[in-house]
Amino acid sequence: MTDGLPDILAKNLSVIFCGINPGQTAATAGRHFVNRSNRFRRVLHLSGFTPEEIKPENDHTILIYGYGLTTAVARPTRRASELSREELALAASMLERRIAAFTPRNVAFLGKAAYAAIIKNPEVRWGRQSAPFAGVSAWVLPNPSGLNRNFSLEALVAAYRDMRLAVSIGNGRGP
Repeated sequence: MTDGLPDILAKNLSVIFCGINPGQTAATAGRHFVNRSNRFRRVLHLSGFTPEEIKPENDHTILIYGYGLTTAVARPTRRASELSREELALAASMLERRIAAFTPRNVAFLGKAAYAAIIKNPEVRWGRQSAPFAGVSAWVLPNPSGLNRNFSLEALVAAYRDMRLAVSIGNGRGP
């Protein structure tokens, strides 16, 4: 569990989606991706991970579909940019233990810069990573935050759909 924002995890999930850290609004509400500007729930639905858009108050129902939610860093901030590279790197071992304990088939990091800091390698590409994280297939997807204007809704949906298709046909130890 993260401070102020509980993980939504179970053993043997298809994918654990790992956000960078909770936004202050999410931590206060105790719900993942609660800010209306965050596109995660919409992107998850439009890319085919869920048959409907999960409402923030029902975030725990993501488990029904074989997915979970966690964050790399527990500390809530207004913006992920308030976290230092050192703080992200320090969170790596605890995150690695958490992922290993729940044994998902895949972990999807929502943001390239955060993942690069966690693995201490600035050369990170989008998509499936060549090296596993905590013994499972690792993916890097664009951050769906409304503050991330580098990716349109369509680009986000395409990136998430690519992962969903790969894990559903077994190219990522998917279902």
